[in-house]
Amino acid sequence: MIQFTIPVNIRKPESFQTMNRCVIVGNADINNYDRVKKYLKSDDFTVFCDGGLKHMEKLGVKPRLIVGDFDSGKDPHMDVETITLPCEKDDTDTFYAVKEAVKRGFEEFLLTGVVGNRFDHTMGNISILLFLDSIGKKGRIIDDYSEMEIVSSRPVYVEEDYSYFSLLNMTGCAKGIKIEGSKYPLDDGEITCDYQYGISNEVLPGHKACVSVGEGRLLLVKVF
Repeated sequence: MIQFTIPVNIRKPESFQTMNRCVIVGNADINNYDRVKKYLKSDDFTVFCDGGLKHMEKLGVKPRLIVGDFDSGKDPHMDVETITLPCEKDDTDTFYAVKEAVKRGFEEFLLTGVVGNRFDHTMGNISILLFLDSIGKKGRIIDDYSEMEIVSSRPVYVEEDYSYFSLLNMTGCAKGIKIEGSKYPLDDGEITCDYQYGISNEVLPGHKACVSVGEGRLLLVKVF
């Protein structure tokens, strides 16, 4: 366990109490900026993590907070609240940004630029959805191909706009799984980490699929 003291460099703190959702932008590549921009709202509290600042211009949004150790990009020294992290630490820049936003009271999170070529970073960032779910927060990840969220205590619906949707187990065993309104329905199913059979399902035409879990948690991946 690495112990450290975080040096915080704060420039012009901005009020976030009126913001409804926290959007966190990471350093992974984004190819379809237009798709991501459709998810953004004018009242989002946007956090850029380190090299994620490269997306600022194409996303057309300015940071309310910058977080990073600046190993993948230079500190821009903008007139924006900035938290400078050490390079050697337990949390990634993205995970630290999420925990900081949780401390500030945000209930809903949208992450983008967090799925890329580094599989280890991608898996670490997907685990953020599990972390948020475990503390009762709502989280989603958007990349060029899909939208991800956790299914646990409440049903989640899938619109027919998506080409496919998959259910993956990342936490052990999920039981009492029910899928309605889909090409491959399921009633009282069980998915373990050893056998991931819930891949590439489809919403029935004119329907909305409903996914629920009786015990455990599943990662829902909705493919564009």
